Amino acid sequence: MLRSTVFVPAPAGKPGAPAAACAAAVLGAAGNAHADAIGDAAAKLSKAACPFMKEVPWNSGSYNLPAGSADPIGYTKAIAKMIDMGAHMDSKLLKAGAEAQLMAINAALGRMIAPVPESTTMGVYSAVGGLMDPKVPACPMSTVKESDARAAYNAFIDFTQVVKANPITPSAPTSSVSGSAASSIAAAADELSAAAYPFVEDIDWTSDLYSKPTLGADPQKVAKAIGNMITMGAAMDGASLKEADIAHVKAIGGMDAKGVLLQSDFAPINAGLGKAVASVPTSKVMDVYNSMAQGVGSPGVPNKLSSTENPADAQAARGALLEFKDVAKAAQR
Repeated sequence: MLRSTVFVPAPAGKPGAPAAACAAAVLGAAGNAHADAIGDAAAKLSKAACPFMKEVPWNSGSYNLPAGSADPIGYTKAIAKMIDMGAHMDSKLLKAGAEAQLMAINAALGRMIAPVPESTTMGVYSAVGGLMDPKVPACPMSTVKESDARAAYNAFIDFTQVVKANPITPSAPTSSVSGSAASSIAAAADELSAAAYPFVEDIDWTSDLYSKPTLGADPQKVAKAIGNMITMGAAMDGASLKEADIAHVKAIGGMDAKGVLLQSDFAPINAGLGKAVASVPTSKVMDVYNSMAQGVGSPGVPNKLSSTENPADAQAARGALLEFKDVAKAAQR
């Protein structure tokens, strides 16, 4: 995003146009009343991209499909780049971005990306670009007006230059989950990781099953579930969330060819997530749980997944997770 070149290379004959679909879909249509450079640029981007945004078929099932070859390991590594980028973001700006209403999304995202080193941002770009089928841009492009897509894309490129010209120094987050609460979660994370690791080893992480849309899933309900996840993320302790981010990046970097992480990398992930979840009110956690239950669509999904695993390992992991949940809940603020 911070390069002076185009964000997504366009196919021959349509330079730059398909990239607008990716750009506006990621950023959303928004404006901002703050009188700062990124806010002003966000307002211009939002105005230019609004016609394009209205044309995108957001309920299409196409957005649930892989954008290229179903390479689970490759996608996992790309996700690690995204998590690493998130770990470099200012926690307060990240929270503001998650809480933003539609009219402030662009400005919030611009400020979130501004503190991130360019190399980290481009790491995401390169990882995702390497997985993208070159035929993909033409598909969403065919569903919108090319002139509107071009206008959105050009405004997006202008926006990236403003973000690049206005870097932000991130603040160091302080944790609200510390002392005995943090220690109890860390100890429970060790127990969970030891009990659940055999189950983790049983899973076929190279299967393309996880990249397929869930049968019967309603795009609107799925979108609302994602909204609840973002709301939950906005309520999380910034330091704990960053701890979990860094642990994920390290674990993905050390996984084997089958996508299995080291057991020594498993516990730090659970500890970071436990602290992050413990910092969130119960109501927000349950909102995610309930909306995900509605968004899955088919009641056969859990049974299908269970049929591919060792039942004893799965039960041991579940029991340990419930115990871990109780420790996190006891530490909840």
